[in-house]
Amino acid sequence: MSTYDYDLITIGAGSGGVAASRRAAALGARVAICEGDRVGGTCVIRGCVPKKLMMYASQFADAFEDAPGYGWSLGAPEFDLATLIGAKNKETERLEGIYRTMLDNARVTLLEGNGCLVDAHTVSVGGRHITAEYILIATGGKPSHPPIEGLELAVDSNGLLDMTEQPRRLLVLGAGYIGIEFAGIFAGLGSEVTVAYRGDLPLRGFDHDIRTRLATAMTDRGITLADGFSTTRLEKTDAGIVCHSKEGRTITADAVLSALGRSPNTDGLGLAEAGVRMDPSSGAIEVTPDSRTSVDNIYAVGDVTDRAALTPVAIAEGRAFAESIFGDTPRVVDHSLIATAVFSQPPIGTIGLSEEAARAAGHEVTVFEADFRPMKHVLAGRAERAYMKLVVDTESDKVLGAHLIGADSGEMIQALAVAITMGATKADLDRTIAVHPTAAEELVLMRTPRGA
Repeated sequence: MSTYDYDLITIGAGSGGVAASRRAAALGARVAICEGDRVGGTCVIRGCVPKKLMMYASQFADAFEDAPGYGWSLGAPEFDLATLIGAKNKETERLEGIYRTMLDNARVTLLEGNGCLVDAHTVSVGGRHITAEYILIATGGKPSHPPIEGLELAVDSNGLLDMTEQPRRLLVLGAGYIGIEFAGIFAGLGSEVTVAYRGDLPLRGFDHDIRTRLATAMTDRGITLADGFSTTRLEKTDAGIVCHSKEGRTITADAVLSALGRSPNTDGLGLAEAGVRMDPSSGAIEVTPDSRTSVDNIYAVGDVTDRAALTPVAIAEGRAFAESIFGDTPRVVDHSLIATAVFSQPPIGTIGLSEEAARAAGHEVTVFEADFRPMKHVLAGRAERAYMKLVVDTESDKVLGAHLIGADSGEMIQALAVAITMGATKADLDRTIAVHPTAAEELVLMRTPRGA
């Protein structure tokens, strides 16, 4: 008979924590999960889901503009941000209820309050101590707040999702996932948007051809890109919030979004006191491939670690942990091939190595491309294009990477990821019969290498 209150205590009821807890309970473990905020975590409450709902709202602007080309006559549309935010809040409340029900149905005990480690087997929550044989840290990440003077004048992504008064001018600091996605959303909703970032192109780390085409598409949509802009100070003036750069440039806006990265949510967890090692620069919990920390019975999954900060990755890590510990089927997550989508406008889908990374890794590569105007845009008179790129190892013919920008790229990359994860070659794609007329058919119709 166990001397512990539970077999597993999970700290954090986001995507990774909930997935791990439910799977562990299904395998017979006695599980409790601690949450000091709303159940569902960043993705459901403050991230992916509400952000995509807002993206859908912003895309109606394109639909209204394109409708006359298809024979529709419309009056002048009007948009109200407060109505959208109210609908978004109602949906996230519904989803939180579903998450609570899932935990209850799985017989996972929900302990409302911030969990804190007392020692390797003890967690303090809600004024009492509880014990478990294993502890899982799944507290996710939070918006970073770098030491920039006046940054308190800006809102982070959490604040922007609750803004009910639409800014006429929005300045976005940062050009990663969050900054790019919100820039597209608010431009579609009618704000004048400027994106300021230190590099020469948005989405550092993505394939160069995708980055250049995204920059062009954003500019064509009326978004101002302020590249090479290193923010040093924000100040409130009668004209609005003025953002100053190290280079002596200024940008004035009515609202500023600080999208300058995210950091692991490790504060106040008692990790150091319990002997859990963290990266001294990032604060991320250091883990082995099987998600074990420096303390044998304490594990960590998701954005709180130094691995890929993506919701599906956290879920996969959580389930692998549960199955390894409670299902007697040791399993680790392969982080080498992770498909991802950026819900920019147009959206991006990508998996595997960029052309630059493939060459840097010593591969001789052959590149195949398709660059075209989607059929949907023709009657509407819209100039926006789609682009697809396959990076292929010349010797083995294996597809090393796929990179898409254009409508439905996120949907297409999910299906393509199955093939690439299985080790698909270019010949495998070539012998696949196309589905016509679709944009996705271009992925199996590329025959001529670039430069040939």
